[in-house]
Amino acid sequence: MRYSNNMRRVALWSLILAIALAPAASLLARGSGEDSDDANQQDNERGFTVHSGQVPLEIDYLTAEEADAQGYQAATLAGGCFWCMEPPYTDLEGVIEVTVGFSGGHLEHPRYRQVVGGGTGHLEVVQVIYDPELISYDEILDIFWVNIDPLDDGGQFCDRGEMYQSAIFYHNDEQRSAAQASKAALEDRFEDAIVTEIREYEAFYPAEKQHQGYARKNPVRYNFYRTQCGRDARLSQLWDD
Repeated sequence: MRYSNNMRRVALWSLILAIALAPAASLLARGSGEDSDDANQQDNERGFTVHSGQVPLEIDYLTAEEADAQGYQAATLAGGCFWCMEPPYTDLEGVIEVTVGFSGGHLEHPRYRQVVGGGTGHLEVVQVIYDPELISYDEILDIFWVNIDPLDDGGQFCDRGEMYQSAIFYHNDEQRSAAQASKAALEDRFEDAIVTEIREYEAFYPAEKQHQGYARKNPVRYNFYRTQCGRDARLSQLWDD
């Protein structure tokens, strides 16, 4: 009887774990995430079509221009899955806010499914608003590099495609010079070429609300995805001395 009870407990916990991780496994199979059915239905009802400009999302965030007016600065960085690039910055002293979204493409106000579907030219990015009196752009870049694979020109980790490529979008000449210098400083570290691009910033479009703060709001799914994607294992291989 004791053996039977133990088997029941194992079966019960296995079922609970399967239920908890099933959504995460589904997300991993589809890339770095998915939109909610409600959001998709809402888009359909408004008549939005794939690969056409859309109205801005109602996301509360500081634009680069608003940040500048308040004495802050913006850093826009692409490092693959934007879920994974948000946590390294959120709790840093001097960082005002971090918003995930898209930059570098030709479509105005894209939706997540459009970007990951390909053809918009956008990369998944984080836009970091920071106080330069408390944290420097060089420090922002130092954190960026150790959270990406700068040798991968086909995406990042398990996420493949142009939307997951790494890049630094500079907002001014000072940022461009700093980005170029930081990239050059890493060249002696690796035998292979550093393929992370340094590109001029043009626009930033926030992703849907369900993608903002994803790691904090969905820790089980996030950690499952991050582990299964091999991100930490590769980062350790690249950057642990």
